Amino acid sequence: MRAEPYPRACRRQGQVRRCIAASPGKGGLQSGAALGNAVRSARMTSAIDFASSAARERAIGLLSERLGLSRLLTEPADCEAYRRDESEVQGSLPDAVVLAQSASDIETTLRIAGEVSVPVTPRAAGTGKVGGCIPLYQGIVLDVASMTKIKDLNAVEGIVVVEPGVKLADLHAAVEAAGWFYPPDPSSLLDCTIGGNIGTNAAGPRAFKYGATRDYVIGLDVHLVGGQHLRVGRRTRKGVTGYDVTSLIVGSEGTLGVVSEITLKLLPKPRETLALLALFADVNAAARAVGKVTASGVLPRCIELFDATTLSAMRQAGNSLNEGAQAMLLIEVDGESESCLSQAERIEEACSRSGSIEVVVAQNTSQRDRVWAARRRMSPAIRKLSNYKISEDVVVGSQSIPELFARVERYTAEQKIRWLVYGHAGDGNLHVNYLWDDPDDKIRIDAAVAQLFRDTVDLRGTLSGEHGIGIAKAPFLELEQSSELIDLQRKLKGVFDPHGILNPGKIFPRPGHGNC
Repeated sequence: MRAEPYPRACRRQGQVRRCIAASPGKGGLQSGAALGNAVRSARMTSAIDFASSAARERAIGLLSERLGLSRLLTEPADCEAYRRDESEVQGSLPDAVVLAQSASDIETTLRIAGEVSVPVTPRAAGTGKVGGCIPLYQGIVLDVASMTKIKDLNAVEGIVVVEPGVKLADLHAAVEAAGWFYPPDPSSLLDCTIGGNIGTNAAGPRAFKYGATRDYVIGLDVHLVGGQHLRVGRRTRKGVTGYDVTSLIVGSEGTLGVVSEITLKLLPKPRETLALLALFADVNAAARAVGKVTASGVLPRCIELFDATTLSAMRQAGNSLNEGAQAMLLIEVDGESESCLSQAERIEEACSRSGSIEVVVAQNTSQRDRVWAARRRMSPAIRKLSNYKISEDVVVGSQSIPELFARVERYTAEQKIRWLVYGHAGDGNLHVNYLWDDPDDKIRIDAAVAQLFRDTVDLRGTLSGEHGIGIAKAPFLELEQSSELIDLQRKLKGVFDPHGILNPGKIFPRPGHGNC
């Protein structure tokens, strides 16, 4: 039996914003139920016929004919894995999966999809957190993970050209061997691909100093539904010709076009990196220290925050940390040796003014690497703490971090919900996790997530810093963006994808369901 996806009040009002605003108090039972239903609706989907069965069968026939069976999966058992990513969303079973090996395969697939009006869901490694690469309406999944060539690495110009299936860790290794540096470093770098990073404008800890994926993409080869091929951007480090379509594609979550080639600019590799561990008695003191560090005039390459629970996970990973510490900041600086030492002194002073227990410098590369390995394994480590977990990536200004913590603490205490936090505190991008063991508690967890979104926007923050919107956050877009802006973006999608068949159901509140 299919669950009722939206509360009736929300369907009548027609907007999440109105439903939430009408709820009394700050997270009472009535508002919690309404908000919780809105979250569940984002995470629970079922197969919906977007195209007729005849059209989907026709598409499979054409794909078999033009691509060959070696490029195609059609057996349900083979297609099953493509219903999921790293979120808790489960999509519909695709009719076929295209295993693209080249730009020609992408172009052929999108031409066929346009001919028969069958939806296409682009996909790379499937490491997304919001359901952005899973099909909602059956149809075709276009998998580009096998396109793994580094096509050109120009060590003179500092430019690299890659296919979308190149894993981020492999790109890092290749460019650093040539003396260059590609800063974006999401925690999934061992598994995620450049194509997926393009889709969500992925970032990571180093974004505080160096920016996100969009800041390094200077050119793209993009394919539209119907098979049209566009080269957007450039192969030079500088250029302002026409509209910046390249930046528009980055972060569009596969809803405008499918990328077959990516041109990235690189930076010179920093000579030295210095890591500091600032330990605090509680997470609020650590949060206050973030603001003091950023106001000190130092620009660290990252400031990572860990609360008591995540510190415990790091200790279990073999990191010897002061047992009295209940929170920590991992702060890195880079540059010339003398500059690193000067920055470290100013950071230590700022942390001391915030009441740090101690500030220590990682003694060697091995210790630094061990701390980072624990940080990158944080999400799977936390999964072991309970039967169920939800992780959200919201962003507020660094000065608003203590207030966001206070609001989350207040709400979770009232509702008796376990939570923890870690993340990229330098730019306010926090991964707030909710933990529970009893499946019946899910409604309270969903309400807590929705309350987090509401508090984030109230503090002039944003719903996502790097995971994207996908399916899971789409019902809440109207909390942050006006209906006029959303309508403009829908129209823009219509220019690229007139029939709405490229990654449908993502980013925007779903029409016909009250936009809740």
